[in-house]
Amino acid sequence: MQATGQSGIWRFLPLLAWILAGMGLLALVLLAVGGPGYRMDWWELGTGFTLLRWGAWLGVAVIVLGVIAGGLLLWRGEHRALMPAVAGLVCAAIAVSIPMYWQARADSVPPIHDISTDLDDPPEFVAVAPLREDAPNPVEYAGEETAEAQREAYPHIETLRVSADMATTTDAAVRLASRRGWDLVEADPGEGRIEATATTRWFGFKDDVVIRIRTEDDQTLVDMRSKSRFGRSDVGTNAARIDAFLADLKAELGEPEGE
Repeated sequence: MQATGQSGIWRFLPLLAWILAGMGLLALVLLAVGGPGYRMDWWELGTGFTLLRWGAWLGVAVIVLGVIAGGLLLWRGEHRALMPAVAGLVCAAIAVSIPMYWQARADSVPPIHDISTDLDDPPEFVAVAPLREDAPNPVEYAGEETAEAQREAYPHIETLRVSADMATTTDAAVRLASRRGWDLVEADPGEGRIEATATTRWFGFKDDVVIRIRTEDDQTLVDMRSKSRFGRSDVGTNAARIDAFLADLKAELGEPEGE
């Protein structure tokens, strides 16, 4: 009777491997659809985050069971049955690692969502303001507490100084904003102000951008502010957006590196 019972357990292992493959795939699907479903108004934001959590926890379960089942299959030399277990483990690892990455990133930056190159006189939103009337985060600058947190976390974010004239710089900034797929709200060359809205790819969160361009002596000063409409923390997205944009603007204008 004991031998028969053991034989039945071993026969179940290949089936378990296929079950784990399906569970791993399901975890990956839950991860993949949470954000796009919210973006397309299939469900509320809370549901989208819940799906992410379910996917992550299901992935953890698959990893634990998959390591055990895989070890047993490997020990018995059932390499063909091992393949679906490994596939499930790969899917589960992705479903767990991506939320872990974003959590680690959120823990590594301050919980702020309003980033500016000029903390003493942040560029103001004008044309974008009506679009943010219903946004949880107000259009006004977040204040000195946010400024202090930014100085500590992103001390390198500062006004860009270029030798190109104001008109050339404004044209280049508008081109770059368009290439990034931002929705251009207003571009006022005379005032040196560009306002646009950037939409994040996964959940479709709206972040607003204002670029202020001025002249000072023989230089053109470019200030930029990026602010999320939703959420306390932007997990570093606005700072990264400013970094990348200003670096590309320097390259677009042919400015020497290191200046």
